[in-house]
Formats: sequence, C-alpha cells, structure tokens
Amino acid sequence: MTTISLKHIHKSFGTVAVVKDLSLEIADAEFLVLLGPSGCGKTTTMRMVAGLEHPTQGEIAFDGARVNELPTRERDVAMVFQNYGLYPHMTVAQNIGYPLKLRGVPTAEREARVARAAERFELGPYLQRMPRALSGGQRQRVALARSVVRQPRVFLMDEPLSNLDAKLRLVARSQIKHLVQELGVTTLYVTHDQIEAMTLAHRVAVMHEGVIRQLDTPEHIYDRPADTFVAGFIGSPAMNLIPVQAAGGRLQAEDGPPILVRAPRDGALTLGLRAEDLALAGLDDAHLHAEVYTCELLGDSTLVTVQVGRQLVAVKADKGLRLEAGARIGLKVQPERAHWFDRDSGRHL
Repeated sequence: MTTISLKHIHKSFGTVAVVKDLSLEIADAEFLVLLGPSGCGKTTTMRMVAGLEHPTQGEIAFDGARVNELPTRERDVAMVFQNYGLYPHMTVAQNIGYPLKLRGVPTAEREARVARAAERFELGPYLQRMPRALSGGQRQRVALARSVVRQPRVFLMDEPLSNLDAKLRLVARSQIKHLVQELGVTTLYVTHDQIEAMTLAHRVAVMHEGVIRQLDTPEHIYDRPADTFVAGFIGSPAMNLIPVQAAGGRLQAEDGPPILVRAPRDGALTLGLRAEDLALAGLDDAHLHAEVYTCELLGDSTLVTVQVGRQLVAVKADKGLRLEAGARIGLKVQPERAHWFDRDSGRHL
C-alpha cells in the first residue's frame, strides 16, 4: 500500500495564502480526515495530493518518492467528490467500469470486476440504469464503486456525503468505513462535518486558515482540544466557552455570576465545559447560577440552553425534563472535566 508525506507545503493563489507551511505524515492504510470550516484549505490540500493543484512550495511524496511533478493519472489515486461526477450518458455499469476501460482491461475481466464492485454496494439491480434514474444515495454508491473497482493506491474523498439526507448519510458513512477497513487502502477524507470525522477517522487534522491546529485521534481531540478553536468546532453541541476572570481563588464569569470552581491561575481565562459534563442542581449547592433560555427535546435527551451573564451555555439533561424560559436554576460542574484556556493565545493550559 502507500504512505503519504507532505513537507512544508505552501499554496497561494496570487497574494492569498491558502495553505501555510503544512507538514503531514499519513501512514499506510490510515484513514485520515482533514476537518475544518469552508475556506480553511482542506480541499486545496487534498487536490495537491491528487495532482489537481501544485504546491507553491514544499514536497509531496508517496512511499518516499516525490510526486510533485507526476500527473494525476500516474499517481494511481481514486477520487470521490461531493457532486459524484458520474457520466450522464453512461449506464451504472459503464460508469463503474470506465476507469478499467481507460487502462485497457479486457472486457471479460472488466465485467467481472464491475459485478463484484456493484455487489459490494448493492447496485446489482441498477447496472443498466442511467444516473438520472437513481436517487442521491444510489449515485453516491456508484461513485464509490467506481473508485474501488481498480484497487487504487490511495482514496481521496472530498465531502462525499454532504448532498445526502441525514438517514442516507448515516448508511453511506457506515459503508465507507467498512469498505476502507476491508480494503486497507490509505485514505484522505475532507469534510466540514465533525461527526463524520469523529466516526470515520483513525486520526483527524483540524484545519483553520491554512494551518493544522491539532492532529490527533478523535478521542484525544474531543477530550483535550489544543485550543479554543478546536474546542468550539468539535462536539455536538460544541464545547461551552465561558470568558472568566480569576483572582485570589475566586472565579467570576464576565458580565455574569461567580463560579465556585478553582482556576489553575489568576487572570483572564476561558473556561471550557462540555454539555454532558454539566448537571442541573438546586440553587443552594450549585457551582453556578443561571437562567433558562430554551429547552429542546433531542429524543434521547433534552438540551437546556441557559444564560450565564451574556453567555449562552448548553447542558444535556434527562429526556423527560421540561423547564420554562426565564426559570432560575443551578448548575454543578465536574472540576476534573473542566478545560482551561489562555484568553490571549487560546491555547489549552
């Protein structure tokens, strides 16, 4: 299989720097996700690995061999995009088999490999249909089948599920994870959806403004975010980030009530709390007093949004809980689960 190495990659379009000094090592058979908001440079990074864009500076290598000058067709990568990229005048079978036809694979072998790929994605009944006669989920499966039919060195996937509805996205996500585990192909996956990143990846590279803010396993990124950007991007809901002032053992939310939790140092800090690490409590024994803003049933739980000063804070509670807006409640904090960030740099303390 294949390892991928990116060393000090820069990419600029005119005067606009899109990727800035990015270095990344992707292991053989690893599933690595580039995660970040629109415009962070993740798709440009993937396109450079594919050979569709060329780095302004830096080196890209497959198995230690430089590929900067190698055209896309010689890199042996399979790409799946958000818009599927199916040929509208070809049947499903022809779309799946087209990469093999380009490589001169004999007809009998090509048909056998198309049949195997179609069976893997439950596309057998649709092989003679045209793409316009398929649902969005079926078109996505055709794109995936086409990508695996020739057994590439590397899978590159750019927002492949973003056009699907929630139910189809869940099914397709499971199919992709099973496929990559079964084939053992090195995979670079681009998404803005943190749930996809957390469920699919061996490691996640969180990108922002052209740089990697944190590279780690999903568990470590969730449990110990490197900075306030990562903390606020990962999680559903995202981590609560409360500006606080600490002095002489006392902690005060800015424009809000005191918080009866000990800070690691004095000064301007940001207190990070996950919604599941907060609990409702009586006013007398609470670490923090707040006012109910909204109460939303999620199905398996209730999401209570409270107001702490001018800050909105999310709390996960029992699904049977109902509270009226404006009610005064208490919150208990798990001190060992609290995160502390430097206010100026945003870095985790």
